[in-house]
Amino acid sequence: MNSRLFLWSVVSALAGFLFGFDTVVISGAEKTIQALWGLSPVMHGLAMGAALWGTVLGSLVGSWPTDRFGRKKTLLYIGSLFLIGSLWSAFANEVYSFMAARFIGGIAIGVATVAAPLYISEISPPECRGRLAGMFQFNIVFGILVAFLSNYLLARIGDDAWRWMLGVMAVPSVIYTLACLIIPESPRWLIGYKEDRAAGTRVIRLIYPLATDAEIKSKVDDIAAVSHAATSTGRFWSAQLKTPILLAFLIAFFNQLSGINAILYFAPRIFELTGLGAKAALLQSVGIGVTNLIFTFVGLWLIDRLGRRTLLYIGSFGYIASLGLCAWAFFTKTYAIVPVCIFSFIAAHAIGQGAVIWVFISEIFPNRHRAQGQSLGSFTHWIFAALLTTCFPAMVTAFAPGYVFLFFCFMMVLQLIWVKTMVPETKGRTLEDIERRLEA
Repeated sequence: MNSRLFLWSVVSALAGFLFGFDTVVISGAEKTIQALWGLSPVMHGLAMGAALWGTVLGSLVGSWPTDRFGRKKTLLYIGSLFLIGSLWSAFANEVYSFMAARFIGGIAIGVATVAAPLYISEISPPECRGRLAGMFQFNIVFGILVAFLSNYLLARIGDDAWRWMLGVMAVPSVIYTLACLIIPESPRWLIGYKEDRAAGTRVIRLIYPLATDAEIKSKVDDIAAVSHAATSTGRFWSAQLKTPILLAFLIAFFNQLSGINAILYFAPRIFELTGLGAKAALLQSVGIGVTNLIFTFVGLWLIDRLGRRTLLYIGSFGYIASLGLCAWAFFTKTYAIVPVCIFSFIAAHAIGQGAVIWVFISEIFPNRHRAQGQSLGSFTHWIFAALLTTCFPAMVTAFAPGYVFLFFCFMMVLQLIWVKTMVPETKGRTLEDIERRLEA
């Protein structure tokens, strides 16, 4: 693999690290914040869901800066928003200021889920696109692990530990922002959107340093031709794009209806329901991060070998088994197996939906509509994440935990049916070839 290409992918995927860290770091502070400000269950849910509502807005509008200013500049701006959100939330003195800060960080996450996977997909050759674009997901889970570990270590430093938990993210935010200065613009944006063929050709030469002039010209011609085809130049909401639109919506919908974000956000609380003490529950949450990281490696190793569809099959079966057993454990009060079930659930997610979702969405849309398609998938993902996270405290209060896990299990049965009947394989094909096949 081209080392230069690998470096660019790593840098842009660091947005995923900030995404994962910011998403989960709140799990170590949420109970302290609720007690500190005397929040009701409803206000507590709103405070915890503030970042996710920010991601809803960020994902909804994320295609505009990504298309208008380019992929590189958008990635650069994201780092600034993460920095502002982390410092503001750490110094917040009341719940409304805290919610505003978390909302800003959420906007950064939402835009990141549009721009970063899209950028990596557009610079990657077909044979390694799954692994490179999947690095965004790897960085998400690495950020989650670091957040869990950071929370565990900082929990001992005193009453203001929660402020340190939230504020420490300023350090990787600065590193990421500076690193974005070294990456080039996406050649597909330069050729297909800005119509700067010369600049796009220069980037493609860097991506394929051993290619001949004729091969470079062929790649540029193919990108230009597809970018001016009917599916690219027409409207986004059209019958021609109904298949990728439906695929993007459903993969994001099922991703969240597995319960993944609710479980990550409230992992310590779920473990405490089984009788573990607060510190033991927090330590078990670190185990979730380790499991997620290990099996994300497995997913990235398999994605260009077995393909996206096969990994979704594996993940679906794993979801159904782990969530079903978790529901049974709560119904029968067999709490000893709950940690194992949760870890198995995380493993299934890491190999399946976690490894596939951002890669798949970034592959299935035409060049000139890729940002809008990524925005649709990201928006769907985050609107359901926000709804579930906001409602989860009330759900486990109103219903026995077993019923909550049983609901998530049923949704994964529906996902399995969807994978069987609708999902195409995109492994090993150029983005332009995928566009032609989906159009046909």
